[in-house]
Amino acid sequence: MPESVPSAPSVPSPRHPAHALDRAFLSMERRHPDARWEAGGVAYLSGPPPSLADFRAYVGFRLPQLPLQTSRVEGGPRRPWWRPDSDFAVDRHVHEVVADGPGEWDSALHTALNAPFAPGTYWGAWLVHGHVPDRYAVCYRFRHACQDGSAAAMTFRAMLGEGEPSARPVPGKGRRADLPRRVGLAVGLAVKFAAGPLVVRGPRPALPFVPTGERRLWRGRVPADALRRIGAARGGSAHDVHLAALAGALAAWSERSGVPLPRVTALVPVDARRPDEDQTWGNRCFALPLELPLRTGPKGADASRDGAPPLWRVDHVMARTRKLRGETWRQAMQDMVRFMPGRPTEWYLRRVTSPRVTDVMATSMPLADQAGLGDTHVTGTALLPLLVPGHLFGVGLSFFDTWAEVSFVADRALPLGESLPGLWERAVAELEEAPAPK
Repeated sequence: MPESVPSAPSVPSPRHPAHALDRAFLSMERRHPDARWEAGGVAYLSGPPPSLADFRAYVGFRLPQLPLQTSRVEGGPRRPWWRPDSDFAVDRHVHEVVADGPGEWDSALHTALNAPFAPGTYWGAWLVHGHVPDRYAVCYRFRHACQDGSAAAMTFRAMLGEGEPSARPVPGKGRRADLPRRVGLAVGLAVKFAAGPLVVRGPRPALPFVPTGERRLWRGRVPADALRRIGAARGGSAHDVHLAALAGALAAWSERSGVPLPRVTALVPVDARRPDEDQTWGNRCFALPLELPLRTGPKGADASRDGAPPLWRVDHVMARTRKLRGETWRQAMQDMVRFMPGRPTEWYLRRVTSPRVTDVMATSMPLADQAGLGDTHVTGTALLPLLVPGHLFGVGLSFFDTWAEVSFVADRALPLGESLPGLWERAVAELEEAPAPK
C-alpha cells in the first residue's frame, strides 16, 4: 500500500452517537421522502477499466480504513447510533454502468448519477465505462445523513489518493483558560446565524422550470493558480474568487436565459472539524447563507457592464468571508457544531436550506495532488453537491492536481444549464484580466 494512503484508524467502540447534524438530515429525509438528500463526486480515469469483480475486490480491500462506510444508523429519531453493519455486503454498494458506445457516455454517467441506492444502504459507487477502451469513471454518492463533503474527500483519498492532500485550515488547540471566551463567542455566533435566516426580504421567485427529478452534471476547469493569484492579490482566497465568478456567471446566465434574478443567496458549507477529527462519524460541517454580488456594483450598477473592473465582486465576497478565515471564528464554529442541541440544529438546517432563504448550494473542496486505481490514473474530478429541493442548482469546486474543476448539478429542465461552466470560466478570465482599480 502506498505511503501516502492514510493509515487505518484505531478500532472504534461498538457504537457512536449520531451527531445533531446527522439527526437533522435524517429528519429532513423523513419530511421529504421524494427528495434526494445526497451528494458525492466523480473521478475520471485514464486507462483500461477494471472488471466489476475486480473493482468490488479493490473497494473491499480499502474499506478497513473507513469503518464509517460499513456502519449503519440504528435507534429511534431521538437517540440514533452508528453501529457496525453485520449484514454489510460490498456487492450491494458497488455497481456498474456500461455505455453502449462512444455516443452514450453522457447517458451512462447520468444513469449512475440518478440510480437509486440499494435498500438499507447509505452510499454507492458506480463503475462507468464502455464508451472508449481507455477511459472510465467512478461515481461515488452518499446520503448526507451519513457523511459531509469533507469526510467524502477523505474517502476519495483513502480509495484513490496517491499524494498528500491539500491542507484544510483548522485552529490550534485552545487553552482551558480560553473556555469562557469561547463559550461566549459560540453562543453569540449561534444567535447571529439563527437570526439571519429569519430576515427574508420578500418572497423569492418560483423556479423557472418544472422539476423532472432527473439530475444532470456539467463541468468546467481553470488552472488552480489562476484562482489563487486573483485571491492573493486582493487578500482573499481561491474560494472567494470562485464565488465572485459564480456571481458573474449567474448574471450572464440570467440575461441569456431570460430568468430574472433580483438576488441570489448561496448556501456555503464550512468545515467544522477539530484537528483530531479527520474521519468522523457523520457530519461535522456548518452552512452559512451568503448573498452573491450579481448587480450591486459601484454606483448601484453592474460594474462589468459599465466597463469598470469586475474585481468589486471579489471584494464584496471577501468582506463577508474574512472572519471565516480567522482562527477565532473557526474555533467558535467548531464549538457551536459540537455542542449545539439537536432541535435548534434541525431548525436552523431546515430554515437555511429553504428556497425562501437560499437559492444555490456552493461548496469547494481540496482533494489530492494525484490519484489512481491500479495502473490507471485520475485525470479529472467533479463534485456532486447537494441539490436542495427548490434550489436552482448545486455548484462544487474541486482542487485536484493543478486544476480547479467546477461542476454544476441541476435538474435537467434548468434552462441553459449546460452553459453555466463556460460562463463561470469566462467570469474567472475577466477577473484575471481586469486591471486593478487605481
